Amino acid sequence: MADINVTPLVDVMLVLLIIFMITAPMLSHKIKIDLPQPTNNPNPPPPPPDPIRLSVQANGQLMWNGEPITEEALRAQLAVYGVKPLEQQPELDIRADKQTKYQLVATVMADAKNAGMGKIGFESGQ
Repeated sequence: MADINVTPLVDVMLVLLIIFMITAPMLSHKIKIDLPQPTNNPNPPPPPPDPIRLSVQANGQLMWNGEPITEEALRAQLAVYGVKPLEQQPELDIRADKQTKYQLVATVMADAKNAGMGKIGFESGQ
């Protein structure tokens, strides 16, 4: 007998066809994405405010944009900026000396958070 028995081949092909028919709709699963829409607003958004540079020195001295400031005045300044909407708030960049105790930095961060500051960043130590 010189004929090839193709019955097992047809059985396997039918099983594969059924598997592909079941799995193919699952492969084309769509994900809905909300893309930003273009606007015809001729007024561009205002530029972000300049960041506030707050230095915390090892001896506990605070510097607000290079000017010495007390902790009470710092809280008052943070409260002024903290009541603004997040888009209008400047970023608070905290810079600490390598010898500064963590407690001082944590206190400044807690004061900023309690004042409502939403943008807090860090600069590398001196």
